[in-house]
Parts: sequence; structure tokens; C-alpha cells
Amino acid sequence: MSNTRKITNKLLEMVEEGVLDPQTLAEACLKYMSEDDAADMAHVNELIFEEEEDEENQSRKNTVKYFLPTM
Repeated sequence: MSNTRKITNKLLEMVEEGVLDPQTLAEACLKYMSEDDAADMAHVNELIFEEEEDEENQSRKNTVKYFLPTM
């Protein structure tokens, strides 16, 4: 286990061992992160996809759809 990610690795180990529920950990992480951090994480991990602009509302920002993988 790397000392630089000691807590991260411990949390992942607890999930693997069934001591910590993955849903609980995901919710805790997302609640702790800012909206920008959560959006960046979702984008980097390809969990969201930007859709093309709506032809009727070309002056508006692109809409973003969230697609979360099912486990």
C-alpha cells in the first residue's frame, strides 16, 4: 500500500472487504466535492456526455445528460 494514498487505499480496501458500502462511500465523496469537482470527475471518467445544441435554442448553453453506468 502506497503511503501517498494511505487513506484512499484504506477506504477502497474497506469496500472490497464489505466493511464499507460502496453507495455510502460514493455519496460521501460526492457530497464533499464541489459541483465543479464532481463535474470534472464525471467528465474525466466519461460518465457524462454533452449533447448537441437544441436547434430552437442555439443561443443557450449545451445541455448535459448524465449517464451513470449500472453495476
